Amino acid sequence: MKNKSSGDSTANKKILDLFAEAGTLKRVKRNGWWMTGAPAEESVADHSFRCAVIGYVLARMEKTDPYKVILMTLFNDIHESRTGDSHKVAHRYLNVRTAEKNAFREQMKGLPDLLRKELSGMREEYDGQKTPESKVSRDADILECLIQAKEFLDMGFRKTEKFFKEGPKHLVTQSAKSLWKTAEKWDSSMWWEFIGKFER
Repeated sequence: MKNKSSGDSTANKKILDLFAEAGTLKRVKRNGWWMTGAPAEESVADHSFRCAVIGYVLARMEKTDPYKVILMTLFNDIHESRTGDSHKVAHRYLNVRTAEKNAFREQMKGLPDLLRKELSGMREEYDGQKTPESKVSRDADILECLIQAKEFLDMGFRKTEKFFKEGPKHLVTQSAKSLWKTAEKWDSSMWWEFIGKFER
């Protein structure tokens, strides 16, 4: 039988392993953009961070639980440390959803019960898309991709505009729809225009 310090050491190692896996997402690239000719430089961690920011704002706008939404957006793609990121063309040929679920399930093994239960429950809730928080989280994911596509379009990568045809149809909250309606006409490159104004 393990003593408490030995048990703590084992649990701590598993937690640190999860941190290391999360860190690899800074190097795992998002694969959809290179098909449009846009720079394939965005990492999964880049995407997840802005998803969490968008998720928090949408949660407040929709009057849902921001903690749950942030949790879902931050952990939604953590399995990609093992599976990588697959674009929609690859999804035509691969059983991506099963691979994602299997990877996430294995990532949860060995974590302390509180963490494992909360994160597994969060993942199940997100996949079910029944609760307000799961819907807001999914909208944050879609809206982040649309904003990234708009940024690339504003840089001159015209083919990213193709994302605007289907992506907005999948938004379900009024807040996300409203933000996207504004974003379509917004110049994403000029947020700094008045902040960085030259002064003598």
